[in-house]
Amino acid sequence: MMTALGFGAAYSLLGLVLLIAGFYVLDLLTPGRLGERLTQGNSYNAGLMVGAGFIGLGAILATVIWHNAGSGFGPSLQWTLAFGVLGIVLQAVCFLVLDLFTPGSLSEIVVSDGLHPAGIAAAAAQIAISLIVCASIA
Repeated sequence: MMTALGFGAAYSLLGLVLLIAGFYVLDLLTPGRLGERLTQGNSYNAGLMVGAGFIGLGAILATVIWHNAGSGFGPSLQWTLAFGVLGIVLQAVCFLVLDLFTPGSLSEIVVSDGLHPAGIAAAAAQIAISLIVCASIA
């Protein structure tokens, strides 16, 4: 039982580190400080993007842990790290590509006040790309 709890703690810590990394990558892609937009601004778009990124990355991590748990703790933890980083990179690429096809600046829309349809679409794209990564794991 203690071993399983230790594995759970290790996966959770790795997941937390990857979620933080994903947040900072999104912060780099948007103007200003994303954390301030979430806590002091009225940017539902930013909340949607961060939430979608977290849900998508969480789905990737859960899928990779589920599918690789039988390979042993060390290799499974390595696969979790690898696919987690891949998920963060692909979420960023997806955001940048969508920004190219969006009139104006998607990165500015994402941190703007209120709610914007492009913010909803960008959040949906984050989840969609994450689900594609999940499917590639299975």
